[in-house]
Amino acid sequence: MRLPPHILVVNGIKVRRPVFLLGAPHSGADLLARALKRSPGFHVTMGRASVAHVVYAFARKPSIARTDGAVRVMRDALAESWQVLPRSCGECAEPCREAGGVTGTGPCVSTSDVTRFGDASPDLIYSAPVLLRAFPDARFVQLIRDGRDAVAGMLGDPACLAWFKPAMLAEGTEFPNAFLGVSKDEHLERWKTMPSAGKSALRWRGAVRLSAELRRTLPEQQLLTVRYEDLVRRPPQTVATLSEFLETRVPKVFLYDDNVPKVGAWRTRLRRDDLELVEKVAREELRRLGYLQS
Repeated sequence: MRLPPHILVVNGIKVRRPVFLLGAPHSGADLLARALKRSPGFHVTMGRASVAHVVYAFARKPSIARTDGAVRVMRDALAESWQVLPRSCGECAEPCREAGGVTGTGPCVSTSDVTRFGDASPDLIYSAPVLLRAFPDARFVQLIRDGRDAVAGMLGDPACLAWFKPAMLAEGTEFPNAFLGVSKDEHLERWKTMPSAGKSALRWRGAVRLSAELRRTLPEQQLLTVRYEDLVRRPPQTVATLSEFLETRVPKVFLYDDNVPKVGAWRTRLRRDDLELVEKVAREELRRLGYLQS
C-alpha cells in the first residue's frame, strides 16, 4: 500500500516530479545523467554516499525495502544528497563532479536556479519500488543496453568487479537476489566459482528483469524506456522524446563525445569464452530484447 503523498523540501525547494535514472551497470544511465545535469533547473546527483549506503542495503536484503521505514530512509538519504551547501561537491563521486564540470568543492548549482531534482546513482534500479512509494509523482527513465556490451563494460570496471568477491557478501544476504542475479540460496556456491563474465551476465539479467516488471506496473506518464543504442545512434530523436517526457530541454552535446562507449564494442572486448558464457547465461533476455537471434 502506498503511503499518502508527503512533499519533501530541500533547501527551501519542494521536491516535485523528481527524476530517477535506472539501468543495469554500464547501460548508459551515467551518460544520460551527464546531459540531465545541464538541463535547465535540474539538480542531479550520482552516487552520493548517503544514497549508495541505502541502495546497497536494500539490494542485499530486499525485505528491508518492503517495510514502511524504507520510505523514510530513502527520502532522508536523497534529501541529504540533494542539499546544496558551500562544500557539497567535495563529497560527490568523481563521475558526478566531472559531469557537473566541478573543479573545486562546489556547489555545482545555485539554489536560485533549482526547480527539479534527480538521481542517477549506480544500481538505483534495485530501489525503484521504494522510490515510487517515497515519491508517487516521480518520473523514471530506464536504460536498456545489449547485455554483451554491458558485461564488457563491467569487466573493465574495478568497482563492478569488487562486488563479485565472496567477501563482499554481507551475512544475511537474501535470496532471490536481483543484485547478484542469483535466484536461489543453493545457487550461491555455484555463483562463487563462476567467472566474472558469468557473474556480470547474471547482474545484467537480474536488472533487465526488474526493468520488465517496472514496464508492466508503471503507467506511461511515469516511465520511459530508452535503448542505449538509440541514444547513441539517433541522439536528436531520442533526446527529443526524453525532453518531452521530462518536460525540459535535455542537451545532446555529450552524446557526440568521442569517449561515449560504442555500440557493439563487445565484438572486440569480450574473449570468446566470456562471450559464450554471457550468451548462455542471459540467452532468454538477449533474445527477448532483440539482441540475439533465435
